[in-house]
Amino acid sequence: MPSLKDLKNRIGSVKNTRKITKAMQMVAAAKLRRAQEAAEAARPFAERMTAVMTGLAGSVGSSETAPRLLAGTGSDKVHLLVVMTAERGLCGGFNSSIVRLARAHAAKLLTQGKTVKILTVGKKGREQLRRDLGQHFIGHVDLSEVKRMGYPVAQGIARDLLDRFDKGEFDVATIFFARFQSVISQVPTAQQVIPAVFEGEGEVSSLYDYEPSEEGVLADLLPRGVATQIFTALLENGASEQGARMSAMDNATRNAGDMINRLTIEYNRSRQAAITKELIEIISGAEAL
Repeated sequence: MPSLKDLKNRIGSVKNTRKITKAMQMVAAAKLRRAQEAAEAARPFAERMTAVMTGLAGSVGSSETAPRLLAGTGSDKVHLLVVMTAERGLCGGFNSSIVRLARAHAAKLLTQGKTVKILTVGKKGREQLRRDLGQHFIGHVDLSEVKRMGYPVAQGIARDLLDRFDKGEFDVATIFFARFQSVISQVPTAQQVIPAVFEGEGEVSSLYDYEPSEEGVLADLLPRGVATQIFTALLENGASEQGARMSAMDNATRNAGDMINRLTIEYNRSRQAAITKELIEIISGAEAL
């Protein structure tokens, strides 16, 4: 049974931990608001751009003049997985859920005899994938110095992907991130960005005249589309990370409070037992005299 001093030290330690988790919760709440606004503001632009490219892709079809980013290399042998996670932990299952989806996708491709290459964005995903998929790593993007996510960061990642694609290093590129829904809900998502995949109906391109041609406009828009998709994924990830951290720190604060209550009750009981024991010894000694 722990002594009164040990219990008092544990209570003090848990109280200090609760102060830290509460502060982290408040910081995450402040950051979440900005991150959520940025993610929601980017969605209409990304959806509109996708709609325009969908219409152009439907007109161009599978013609011989179709851009390579749309038509692909004609093969799907080599797959590049871009795994986007956070630089820090203490955000619940945010990082693990993205890594789990990427690991399952990689295992499926390897079972089919495909070649898998992995580009990590964020330290936590790299740490979790290093043990079983480290031999497939081809690069890493460090975002630890990025204070506020901007479009140039996404452009840099997109430029790297496009250069690798032009050099023939892969056939298909898929990004993995968490789509923000609410503070308690972040959905791990896999999205193919190269070659471009469009679903549904976009803008009816026959209503517009494109110069110099639909193929030329689409060839110019597709690289921008890759950067836009990556930027949107980074913003969604940022909001998801802060939402997950806020929820995790709130739970940690509540658990710390419950532990303090239990330790306080145990401390009071032990103190009461010690006082009762001392009184019994005093009374017994007095009676013996």
